[in-house]
Amino acid sequence: MSAEQVRDAYGSLAGLYINLFGTTEQHHADDLALVERHLTIRPGRVLDLGCGPGHYTAHLRSRGVDAVGIDLVPEFIAHAKATHPDGDYRLGSLASLDAGDDSVAGILAWYSLIHLPPSGLDGVLAELRRVTAPGGTLVVGFVDGDEVSAFDHKVITAYRWPAEPFSARLAHAGFREIERHQRPGDGAVRPHAAIVAVTPSVERP
Repeated sequence: MSAEQVRDAYGSLAGLYINLFGTTEQHHADDLALVERHLTIRPGRVLDLGCGPGHYTAHLRSRGVDAVGIDLVPEFIAHAKATHPDGDYRLGSLASLDAGDDSVAGILAWYSLIHLPPSGLDGVLAELRRVTAPGGTLVVGFVDGDEVSAFDHKVITAYRWPAEPFSARLAHAGFREIERHQRPGDGAVRPHAAIVAVTPSVERP
């Protein structure tokens, strides 16, 4: 599954997705608090990767964060710019970020990694690590599960991950987990996991 396939699948359903998930009020309060707690604590730019309609980016900016929303889907970026005209939204790819080494203070990857096959995850995490400054923070949300497996997401195939092997992938990329949250599914909502991880506080050699 290519990035272009993901882009086109979301683009074809952009209006429906925006209606369902396009405001912070449509998201769990605990998730919003987690993102705010960890990504508003230090100066510097924060990238909201896979920003979708731009609501998390706008929320962070309302808290004084220099947040930039990045997404593959032109329809999402157009909506975000129209809805939050004072924001900063850009087309871009998770696999090749337009940012220098060690240049951002934080990254939000909220359900934006779930369409990566397991074989593609390490490369993207390495790119996230490349741009994250020493002592920077990554907040990632994903679909929890008992094993790594594909499932039929309503937009396009996605993958569920147990938190422990996902954390191990983060460690392999150079992040260190500092907080984890899991929430069981209830039939209508899939099981949820979120991990907060940081980079070493010293410069890389």
